[in-house]
Amino acid sequence: MDRRCGVLLPVASLPSRYGIGCFSREAYEFVDFLSEAGQSYWQILPLGQTGYGDSPYQSFSTFAGNPYFVDPQMLIDEGYIGKEEAEAYDFGSDPRNVDYEKIYRGRYTFLRNAFHNSPYSLHPEGVWADEAYDGKRAAFAAFLAENRFWLADYALFTAIKERYNGKMFIYWPKEIRLRDPEEMEKLRMELADEIRFIGFVQYLFAVQWENLKNYAAEKGIRIIGDIPIYVAFDSADTWSHPELFELDENGYPTVVAGVPPDAFSATGQLWGNPIYRWSYHKETGYEWWIQRMEHMFRLYDVVRIDHFRGFDEFWAIPFGSGTAMNGKWCKGPGYDLFQVMKSRLGKREIIAEDLGYLTSSVLKLVKRTGFPGMKVLQFAFEGDAQNAYLPHNYPTNAVVYTGTHDNDTTRGWFTSESKQLQQYVRKYADIHSTRTVTRDLIRLAFRSVANTAIIPIQDYLDIGSEGRINTPSTLGGNWSWRLLPGELTQSLAGEMREIALLYGRK
Repeated sequence: MDRRCGVLLPVASLPSRYGIGCFSREAYEFVDFLSEAGQSYWQILPLGQTGYGDSPYQSFSTFAGNPYFVDPQMLIDEGYIGKEEAEAYDFGSDPRNVDYEKIYRGRYTFLRNAFHNSPYSLHPEGVWADEAYDGKRAAFAAFLAENRFWLADYALFTAIKERYNGKMFIYWPKEIRLRDPEEMEKLRMELADEIRFIGFVQYLFAVQWENLKNYAAEKGIRIIGDIPIYVAFDSADTWSHPELFELDENGYPTVVAGVPPDAFSATGQLWGNPIYRWSYHKETGYEWWIQRMEHMFRLYDVVRIDHFRGFDEFWAIPFGSGTAMNGKWCKGPGYDLFQVMKSRLGKREIIAEDLGYLTSSVLKLVKRTGFPGMKVLQFAFEGDAQNAYLPHNYPTNAVVYTGTHDNDTTRGWFTSESKQLQQYVRKYADIHSTRTVTRDLIRLAFRSVANTAIIPIQDYLDIGSEGRINTPSTLGGNWSWRLLPGELTQSLAGEMREIALLYGRK
C-alpha cells in the first residue's frame, strides 16, 4: 500500500519580489524543499483569475489562469520590459501579506507594457518584427487555436469588462449582455488589441506553469489542484454559456448556490454562484464538464473537487435572498456524471471534498465513485468516539489534513478552543505539553491509516491565527498570507523527512 504525504500551500502564498507568489524562482525552490523534505505532493488552491473578494473560488473563468502568477522576471529576461521599469511598480511592500489593491492597479499595466514591447503584439515594431521571432509567434498562434473553445469568449468578456471599468456583465448594455451576434463581431474588431493582450497573458501563464509542473515531476512531486464545483456569476462561463445555468431570459439567476447553517456560519453561506441546469448538461452528455475536467488534468496530476456533496444534492437559494437560510435541497446529477466522465476520460485521480454534514446518499455517492474523501483533525474532537474525523474511524482510502485553507492554523485553533476540548485533544493524542500540540497532531495524522496526509505549511512552522488563509463567510483580510524568505530551512526539511519515514510515507 502506498502511503503518501504532501504540503498545502497556495501559489499566492509563496515569497517573491513582486508582491504575490508566482511561477518564479521561489516556486522552484519550494519544489526543491518538498523533495528534500521527503514529500510526494504539493497541494495548491485554484489557479484561476480571482474576482471580487480576491477568492480563488470566485473566478472570472473556470479555464483561465491567474495573470498575477506570471513571473515578471521572465519578461525582464526576455527584454520585454526593463528591470528599472519593473522595479518602479508598487506591488506592495509587506512580504508577509499580499496587497491585492496594489497588485490589481499595477500588474495589468506592467503586463500590457511588456506585451506591446514584444514579438506577440498585434503590430510588433522594431526588432520584435524580425522573422527570427516567427517561431514564437507560431507557438502563440497554436496555443490560441488549441484553447479557442474557452479563450475566445474569455478574452472578449475580459476586454469588454475593461471597457466598462470592471462592471459586472449583468450591467452591460442589453445587446452586449445577451450577446447579439452583430454586436459581438463589432466588439471583436474594436477590441482586437486588448483581446490579443489577454491571450498573451494566458499563453505566458500556460508556458510558465507547464515548466514548473514538469520541474516538479522531475523532482518526484505531484500537483494536487483544486476546482470549485461552481463558477462565479460574473464570469465568462456564465455570460457566454447561459444555457448551462438556471438563468431567466434577461440573464439573471433564478436561484444561487450556498450551504445551509453549519459549524462555519449560523445563517449558512450565501455564495451567490449560479446553479447548473443539470437537465441540459445530461442532454449534452455533460460535454462542458468533460472539457472542464480535461483541462484540469492538463494542469494538475490530482484534482480535488470542492463541495462534492453538491453533485448529490445542492442547496438552492432564491436569487436576491439576504442569507442562505431560505434555500432548499435539490437533487444533483449523482453518479451519472462520473460514470460518463470515467467512460470519456478513463480512470483519473480525484479527491472528493466531502466535509460537513453528510447524508447517507452523499456517502453512498462518494463510495461508488471510489474517490478518497477528506478527514480534518480539527473536526475530530466534537462529539464522541464515533466522530468520523477521529483517526480510529478512518478508512485507508482517505486524505487526512490537520486543517484546510478554510480552517484556522492548528496552533490558532487549539488555543482558541474551550478547556474541555483542549483536554480531549491532549488525552486522545497523548499530548503532554501545549508547546508540542501542532507537531503531535501532525504525527497523529501521519500515523493514521489514511493513504495520504496533507499538512498546511503554516502547521509545520507552528504559526498562530495570523497565518490563517481564509475565514468563510467574511470579506477582507483573506487569501493574503505569505511565506517569508528563509522560513523553510534545511532543518525543517530534515524534520519533515524524518516524520515521513517514521510512518512509512513518502
